[in-house]
Amino acid sequence: MNNTVQLAWVNEAWDKALEKTRVNSLRIGAEFPHASQGGKYVLEGASWWTAGFWPGMLWQLYAGSGDESLKAIAEQCEERLDEVLDGYLKLDHDLGFMWILTSVANYKLTGSEQSRVRALKAANYLAARFNLKGRYIRAWNPWREGEDNSGVAIIDCSMNMSLLFWASEVTGDPRYRHIAEAHMDTVLEHFIRPDGSVYHIVNFDPASGEVAGKLGGQGYAPESAWSRGTAWALYGLSLAYHHTGKQSYLDGAKQVAHFFLTRLPEDQVPAWDFRAPSEIRELRDTSAGSCAASGLLLLAGQVEPSEADVYRNGALRITESLYRNYGTWDNADEEGLLLHGTSNYPEDRNIDVPLIYGDFFYVETLARIKEAGPYYWE
Repeated sequence: MNNTVQLAWVNEAWDKALEKTRVNSLRIGAEFPHASQGGKYVLEGASWWTAGFWPGMLWQLYAGSGDESLKAIAEQCEERLDEVLDGYLKLDHDLGFMWILTSVANYKLTGSEQSRVRALKAANYLAARFNLKGRYIRAWNPWREGEDNSGVAIIDCSMNMSLLFWASEVTGDPRYRHIAEAHMDTVLEHFIRPDGSVYHIVNFDPASGEVAGKLGGQGYAPESAWSRGTAWALYGLSLAYHHTGKQSYLDGAKQVAHFFLTRLPEDQVPAWDFRAPSEIRELRDTSAGSCAASGLLLLAGQVEPSEADVYRNGALRITESLYRNYGTWDNADEEGLLLHGTSNYPEDRNIDVPLIYGDFFYVETLARIKEAGPYYWE
């Protein structure tokens, strides 16, 4: 970065995130935080979908600081996930979120053969969720008796495709990549609207592959615009282009990015749903902002220089606002790094609280600005 004023705040933001995470690690250790309630992160089981974000943040901070204590905890978290990977029954589409940020991260940073094998196991389980008829990765399992979600695909899974792209790269076997591309082609065809907004859930007939319906999911309504889903699509399509060079993915990422950037409020941090009624649109989702910012920086490096500033400057505006307006640096009683995340408004779960994935993507975005990789999705 050439702007020393900008660089100063970025380094300051990084140092504060590192310091706060070191303190948090003394209590959290090799556990799996999700949402902060009353100032403390609630710890979930190892099978919960967010289990990769805490160790992923530790790996990112370790890579930028060399702090061996953070590395040790990240490795312990990865070991604890073996019970989930080998137990099989609790695995769903979130294999990417969980093992990209643990085993792929470890392998990229240390060359651990054990981590490579773990991530390849996870990739095989993820590939096995592919439905050939609809060309999609199935999302959830029937977690409740009588539930049938065998035709459900969700926009979040765009991010998980990086595990399959990685598996093709390290094995030389193109089958993983073929599945990932087929799923991302389906995202372009059925999830992205002409204006760049995004459906959260598409329900397919699992036998024929025909679209059976589109659902609001964690957004306000089927035709609304859930901001974190928009961020998943923006980042996921940028990653798909990174891995394939396929122009349609770049075009889709730009389309979604323009929708996202042009609907931000004055302080640049998105509402939880861009089309929610005005009385609840003021509720923000800092996790959507931090995820989108990281994706925007990746996208900025993929386009012509004349276009890059639109995405890079957008990411910088979001991230600086998160740092200055939503950070908890002066509040020792709050473990979360960023306030005002919205996890699942329709189900009234974890509303207006810090979220571990918001914290992770915030740290990852700072690392991107500092050019202090690697970034485990790539």
